[in-house]
Amino acid sequence: MRTTLLAANWKMNKTFQEAEDLTAHITEAVEKLNLNKVEVILCPPAPYLEMVLDLTDETHVAVGAQNINDHEFGAYTGEISAPMLRSMEVEYCIIGHSERRKYFGESNELLARKIDMALRFGIAPIFCCGELLPEREAGNHFEVVRRQFEESLFHLEEKDFRTVVVAYEPVWAIGTGVNATREQAQEMHAYIRQLILSKYGERVAQEAPILYGGSCNAGNAFDLFSQPDVDGGLIGGASLKGEEFVEMIRIAINCA
Repeated sequence: MRTTLLAANWKMNKTFQEAEDLTAHITEAVEKLNLNKVEVILCPPAPYLEMVLDLTDETHVAVGAQNINDHEFGAYTGEISAPMLRSMEVEYCIIGHSERRKYFGESNELLARKIDMALRFGIAPIFCCGELLPEREAGNHFEVVRRQFEESLFHLEEKDFRTVVVAYEPVWAIGTGVNATREQAQEMHAYIRQLILSKYGERVAQEAPILYGGSCNAGNAFDLFSQPDVDGGLIGGASLKGEEFVEMIRIAINCA
């Protein structure tokens, strides 16, 4: 049985006090819910990681980072390493978000190295994949995602791949207010599961959590999360609103 995950990607948002208030609001609400098959992950900006870790300690909320460097240590000013995250007991890290690919030129090959570094230090990667609008319009969306898997993930041994969380994010839907339809999401998630099956077999494919990301909110969450191959979401803008994100957690519980 797969676990449903709701991961909040706060990106570069919130002051310290705002992030503290949001963390407290979400954590207090989550502790009153019966999560059962649902896991909640907060991914704040790096300067807030320690604060979020403190507030979520001994709760049912996990913490993830938004980025990681592919080097263990060294003269990489402004970067954050896997040993740093591990020493803080950060459990997850988003790797390959479309914004990192677009604005920082992250390639599939670089992401493969980041995946390896995270796994080496016991951090579960939340690996993002997805196509640009021209790629979908040209009918190349499956090929784009296949290549992302082959060049960034499929070098992994089965035991390591089992640690990876996949997040499908159609780039044309991120921050645009236009989400993929439930049919589009299910079609791609089923395709991704088939990719995993062809590489690692039926059991691994059926157990792999595949999240949807891209203008997902409380209004469309049920349609998306109720699809058979959608196992929750990597939530951006909606996760910055405490009440809305908590409502999405409730929806995920009902769909799990």
